[in-house]
Amino acid sequence: MKTYNLCLLGFGNVGRALLLLLQEKTVELRERYSIEWCLTGVATRRLGWLANPDGLDVSALLAGQFEQIQSVETCHNVRDWLVVGKADVLFELTSLNVTSGQPAIEHIRAAHEHGAHAITANKGTVVHGYHELQALAQQQQRRFLFEATVIGGAPVFSLFNSALPAANILRFRGLLNATSNVIIEEMEQGKSFEQAVQTAQSLGIAETDPSADVDGWDAAVKVSAIATVLMHTPTSLEQIEVEGIRDLDVAQVQAARAAGTPYKLVAEIEKTTDGVKAFVKPLALAADDPLVAVKGGSLLAHFALDVIPGLTVTLDVPDNGPTGPVGPAVTAYDVLADFIRAVQP
Repeated sequence: MKTYNLCLLGFGNVGRALLLLLQEKTVELRERYSIEWCLTGVATRRLGWLANPDGLDVSALLAGQFEQIQSVETCHNVRDWLVVGKADVLFELTSLNVTSGQPAIEHIRAAHEHGAHAITANKGTVVHGYHELQALAQQQQRRFLFEATVIGGAPVFSLFNSALPAANILRFRGLLNATSNVIIEEMEQGKSFEQAVQTAQSLGIAETDPSADVDGWDAAVKVSAIATVLMHTPTSLEQIEVEGIRDLDVAQVQAARAAGTPYKLVAEIEKTTDGVKAFVKPLALAADDPLVAVKGGSLLAHFALDVIPGLTVTLDVPDNGPTGPVGPAVTAYDVLADFIRAVQP
């Protein structure tokens, strides 16, 4: 039974949730998948590049007792860190850089060149580096996996990779941003845009700076990833028509809801003879549109395929709000599932 050395780059909410999940699933990983694991590296802006090939104290990390973390040496860059940690798998969980995908792309490039699998929740690596990183992974006989980048907790990329061979997507429609869903629903109740944002922040669903969500760029990055990976058509952010929800006013939103045609921030991609046509923008939807039924922090992706008329993947959030299953723990599960897929023969 092989023990895999794991190096964790980024120790925010998702990184913490991943370590908790690894601890919880240790016996299951051993008994069902013949996987043992050892955390040999962790890196953050605060801690620096810490590595110990004999293992780091996960419980101390989770407790914030960083002074108890014994490091063989403090490295100065990702490549040295991977070497000292003898990494078999890199979990790249740093923040998104919408413009370039860096430095996450360089982190994954370094992992593959070191000989490690690379698993990420960072959408920028797919949008800006997918083909390069996938080719490098294949050359090194390693895996580059990124299920957590689109609708965390619901199978999207893995669904097509394993269950839908030779199925080609003709059109995609979906709701890919939970924050915008919640803000629009709050505005339907009479709150101003600013008040609705504050509510979403208080629920823990919106960032301190919600610009990427409300301006449509979070959804646009996911559209680019779906078009590039699943529709085999490299699609840059510049090729996507992007309009956020800032210009919606309360009266407009309430009138649309009263008429049975509520607004949603819709993402759409359609295959054309020239490639794809893609947009993210708020639309007033017909009452019978399946997207209308999506509430709160729930998300939905609908695929029209050449071999199947329609296939819908939904992540359903209970009425108790987005702090339930959606969030770091769900994203961490996708990362864990990718780890299992990566190391299975």
